[in-house]
Amino acid sequence: MDNAHLNEMKKKYVANGAASANPQFAHKSENALVWDADGNRLIDFAGGIGVLNIGHCHPKVVKAVQEQVGNMMHTCQTVMPYEGYVRVAEKLSGVVPVRGHGKVMLVNSGAEALENAVKIARASTGKTNVICFDGSYHGRTFMTMAMNGKVAPYAGDFGSMPGTVFRAPYPVPAHGVSEEEAIRGLKMALKTDANPRDTAAIVIEPVLGEGGFHPAPASFLKAIREICDEHGMLMIVDEVQSGFGRTGKMFAIEHSGVEPDLMTMAKSMAAGMPISAIVGTDKHMDASGPGSLGGTYAGSPASCAAVLAVFEVFEQENILGKSQAVGEKLEKRFSQWEKQFDCVENSRHLGAMAAFDLVTADGTPDADLTAALCKRVREKGLILLSCGLFGNTIRFLMPVTIEEELLEEGLGIIESSLAELTNQTASSRNVSMA
Repeated sequence: MDNAHLNEMKKKYVANGAASANPQFAHKSENALVWDADGNRLIDFAGGIGVLNIGHCHPKVVKAVQEQVGNMMHTCQTVMPYEGYVRVAEKLSGVVPVRGHGKVMLVNSGAEALENAVKIARASTGKTNVICFDGSYHGRTFMTMAMNGKVAPYAGDFGSMPGTVFRAPYPVPAHGVSEEEAIRGLKMALKTDANPRDTAAIVIEPVLGEGGFHPAPASFLKAIREICDEHGMLMIVDEVQSGFGRTGKMFAIEHSGVEPDLMTMAKSMAAGMPISAIVGTDKHMDASGPGSLGGTYAGSPASCAAVLAVFEVFEQENILGKSQAVGEKLEKRFSQWEKQFDCVENSRHLGAMAAFDLVTADGTPDADLTAALCKRVREKGLILLSCGLFGNTIRFLMPVTIEEELLEEGLGIIESSLAELTNQTASSRNVSMA
C-alpha cells in the first residue's frame, strides 16, 4: 500500500494526538537507511529518536529475536521467570555506574522506568517530593508529564498534573542560566518549596534530550550528588536518550565520574525492541516488598534477547569509538556552518549526541526556520529532528554505525538546504524593504 492510501487510513482511524510531521510511511530499513511505502530512499538522522544507535535491523539483534520468539514469546516474569531477564540484569549491574552493588528491574518504556524510579525512591527514603529541571523530558504518563520541564505539546490538554514535583533551573548559558545560578536555584527550591525532609530524589538528565541537547557540566552533577548526600535524597539519572553509547561512553554520566543512586535507560538498549530498565544500589532497589514492582510485559523474552545481542555488538564492533568519531565529524562540520551561516550558532556535542541552534538576525530563536529546514531536508531524502525549549535546535541521532558516505550525503543535504532557506529569507527581506 502506498503513502497516499496509508495517509487516508491514518486520517480515518488514528487519533489526531498521535500525529506525525512526516507524510511518508516506513516500509523497510537497514542501518542508516529507510525506504518508504512508495520506494523512496531516506537517510536517517533521527534513529527513531535515539533508539537505533547501532542501526536499523542489526543482523545480530534480528537473529537473536527470531531465535527467541521461535522458542518462547511470553510467560510474564512475575508468573514464571526466564533466563534472559536475569542475564540482562547481570549485564546491566556490571556496567551501570551506580553506587555499590547494582540491582535491576526491567519494564517497557522510558516513562515507565521513570515512574518506577520515583516509586523506588519513595519506598527507600520514606519521602515523596521530586525535584526535576527546566527543559527536561521524562515521559508522557501523568507522573512523568508533571516531571517534564516543558508543557507543550505533552501536558497542555490533560488538566492538572500530580503534585509534589518541583522544578529547578538547568545550567544552559545560551539561555542565560549559568552553573552558579542553577545551583543557587536548586538550593532555593529546597528552601522555598521542596523541604529536604520531604524530598525523595533529584532527577536529572546528564544531557538534556528534548530540552536541546545541552550537557550538564561535571561540576554541576557533582554538586547535585553532594546536595543529595547532605539531605538524604537519592540522585536519579535519566539516561533514556543519552545512554547506550550515544555520547561516546556507555552512559553520559560517566563523563563526570559521578555515581548516582538510581539510573533509568531505554531507547538504544535493545535496538528497536521495547524495553527499559531501572538500575540502582541494592538497598534502594530492595526497599519495596515482593510483588510491588512489575508489569505483564516487563522485560519480555524477545526484548531481553535483543539487549543481550546489543551488548555483543558493543563488545565486538567498537561502538563507543564509532560514536566518538561521528561526534568529531559533526563538530568540524558545525564549526564550518557557524562561519558560513549567520543563523547557525551554539553548536555542541558529547560524542555523537550533537546539536546546533538556529537564530534570527538579532540572535533570537528561530523556530520557523528550524521547522522549514526539517521539512526541506525531508523533501530531499533526509530524516532530521528538531527539539529545544524554544523549538530552534537541530539535533542529530543518526546510527553511530552510519557509513561515512551516507553521513557526508546527509550533511550535504542540510548544508544545501540551509543555503536555500537563508537565501530565500534574505530575498524576502530585500523585497519587503523595497
